[in-house]
Amino acid sequence: MAKVKIKSALISVFHKNGIDTIAQKLHQLDVQIISTGGTQKHIEALGIPVTPVESLTNYPSILDGRVKTLHPMVFGGILARREEAHLEQLVQYEIPEIDLIIVDLYPFEQTVAETDDEATIIEKIDIGGISLIRAAAKNYKDVIIIPSQNEYTFLEQLLEEKQGHSSIEDRKFLARRAFAVSSNYDVAIHNYFNTEIQEPAFKVSFDQGQTLRYGENPHQSANFYGNLDHMFEQLHGKALSYNNLIDVDAGISFMREFKNDQPTFIIIKHTNACGVATRGTIHEAWIDALACDNISAFGGILVSNTKIDLATAKEINSIFYEILIAPDFDEEALELLKSKKTRRLLKIKNNFQIQEKTFRSLLNGVIQQDADLTIEDRTQFNQVTVKAPQDEVLDDLEYANKCVKHVKSNTIVLVKNRQMIGMGCGQTSRVDACKQAIAKAKQFGFDLQGAVMASDAFFPFPDCVELAHHAGIQAVVQPGGSKNDLLSINYCNENDLAMLTTGIRHFRH
Repeated sequence: MAKVKIKSALISVFHKNGIDTIAQKLHQLDVQIISTGGTQKHIEALGIPVTPVESLTNYPSILDGRVKTLHPMVFGGILARREEAHLEQLVQYEIPEIDLIIVDLYPFEQTVAETDDEATIIEKIDIGGISLIRAAAKNYKDVIIIPSQNEYTFLEQLLEEKQGHSSIEDRKFLARRAFAVSSNYDVAIHNYFNTEIQEPAFKVSFDQGQTLRYGENPHQSANFYGNLDHMFEQLHGKALSYNNLIDVDAGISFMREFKNDQPTFIIIKHTNACGVATRGTIHEAWIDALACDNISAFGGILVSNTKIDLATAKEINSIFYEILIAPDFDEEALELLKSKKTRRLLKIKNNFQIQEKTFRSLLNGVIQQDADLTIEDRTQFNQVTVKAPQDEVLDDLEYANKCVKHVKSNTIVLVKNRQMIGMGCGQTSRVDACKQAIAKAKQFGFDLQGAVMASDAFFPFPDCVELAHHAGIQAVVQPGGSKNDLLSINYCNENDLAMLTTGIRHFRH
């Protein structure tokens, strides 16, 4: 399909930061700019001519600004397919084509976080903006949609490098981003209205607890309050200790990301993963997970998303470990694994489901938060570099993003062919985490050429990207959001690296 040139653009944004450069570039390309309210005034203040939406609709902004763009003169120009029958109707009703939509939605989640005033919150439910996003995304074959500030960099590159032309691949990519924005926005609104009390997966009573042998260290006493029988059937071994329970929780939370994936093995040590691999068989997954760091695996917690067969059990039986968790065990495999008395063997009952709320005691009270159940996939990744990763690299970037979420901050994870080949965790600087991840990979003999890197938070400086590049890394995924993002992005562009941002940070303290 031929490239489409932007001739007209509708801009309606809540936050005005970042829009100046785009408006100036559009003006330089002779693009007609249509706008509303505060956005219109902001662009006019730059000395750039703007067509008011009211001049198209012949209606002013009404109902305290609730209705501005909701009109056939606007949505007809967005939704019309650029084919004869639709174009004839546009001419008939004197509706102009609109080729580019730029929207920044009302900050609903921010408003909920800042106030309990229901009227204020309700007014931050965007109607016109979300409708513009969906309409433009639906008609992606002919229209470009920029649904949030996260896509501004992509648009700037398109205006600069392609002089306002876009390919069908560009428009479809942005449509995917648009529907991700709209779906997340709707979920946030639903969560606000969903005030019904939810029954937890299981209830915790503090009246009675299970006394543990000791706590984190032998001089500390400890109790567990909960019902382990709801989670597991313990097939073998002594009772779980305090440290065991913390590691088991980390392993189950991590494996939740892969519960419906191909055979995957995760090795946990002190709540961090030291080995992760996904393969065609669980036997291959175990061998490659162990290869990630066969030293740290000593005394670890092993987690499988698939039944343990005899061949895998024979391999596992050769090392010392504390606990093995799996959905099931072959009879012969179970008999072999029971040969050592102290080993704990757990058959998980609930397909790696975890609590939706987390609690931690501190100071003179308890803090509670929603569990981090979010994980981004390629439809939510934002390409910020000229180079785009190929599909097999995207697979590894998705994989690395899942892994980095479950390693202690600051953290960097390196992945190649769906295997975690290096990780740096718990460091006080991100560059130290990067150095540790690269050193780990080299220590265990991995070739970093063609590998990918994930970070749990943004890069404040380009030093990590530079280290990764010199080590052979070809693509990076990170949340983005630093005021210095462009330093890392520019380094990638200058050195033929791909970088994707997710917009979601995954700190784990």
